[in-house]
Amino acid sequence: MDTPVIHNGWPIGTWISSGLKFLGGLLVAVHVYALILYVMPVPGTANMAGRVVQGTPVYHTWVPLEEISPHLVRAVIAAEDTQFCNHGGIDVEAIQDALAERERRGQLRGASTLTQQTAKNVFFWNGGGYARKGGEAWMAVFIDGFWGKRRVLEVYLNVAEWGDGLYGAEAAAYGRFNKPAKDLTAFEAARLAAVLPSPNKWRVRPAGPYVRQRTATLQARMNTVRRDGLDSCIWD
Repeated sequence: MDTPVIHNGWPIGTWISSGLKFLGGLLVAVHVYALILYVMPVPGTANMAGRVVQGTPVYHTWVPLEEISPHLVRAVIAAEDTQFCNHGGIDVEAIQDALAERERRGQLRGASTLTQQTAKNVFFWNGGGYARKGGEAWMAVFIDGFWGKRRVLEVYLNVAEWGDGLYGAEAAAYGRFNKPAKDLTAFEAARLAAVLPSPNKWRVRPAGPYVRQRTATLQARMNTVRRDGLDSCIWD
C-alpha cells in the first residue's frame, strides 16, 4: 500500500482538496456578489479600501446613469472602448492588434475593454498578473451578459478613479469642476476622460500639454461616437 505524501503533517491530497474547495467557494461568492450588484449600488472597491487603510480620503457618491451627462458617456467610450456596444465583454480584435503591435515594436499596449476595467475595479485589485487578468476576462463576459451594457457603464462611471481619492463621475465632477455630473459640458467630459486610465499620472487641473491635446482629440471622437451610434446600446 502506497504511503501518502505528507506536507507539514497534512497529506498532499488534503491540501489540494482544501485549496480547490476554497477556490470553488470564492468563485461562487464572486458570482453571487455580481448578481446582487445588478440591482444595488457598488458599496466600494478594493482600491477604495486600500486608500482607507492607508488613511487617505475617499470621495464617492453613487448616482444613477440618468444623473450623469451623456457627454461623459460618449467621452469614456471615445477614450477607452469605441467598440463597447459591439463586443461581448472582451474585444478579441483589439487583443490581436495589441499582440501584433508587440511583435512590431516590442511593446504591449493595453487592450482592456470598459467591461474588463469594470470587472477589475469591482471584483479584483491592481496587480495579480495573469491570474487576475484571467479572472477579469471571465467576469467581464459574465457581467456583460447578465448586467447588460447600460448597467456595466453605469457601474464603471460610478467606480472609476479620477485621482486624489475621487471615485465615480459625481465625485470627479464636483472635485474638478464644482458641479454635479449631470451638468458636465462636452469639454469638461472630454477633459475628465483624457486622464483615463492613469488619473494619478495625468492631471485634469492644471492640465499639461498631453491632457490638453487629448481633450481636443476626444471631443472630435465624441462627435464620431454620437454620429455613428457607437453609444446606441446605452440609450436603447
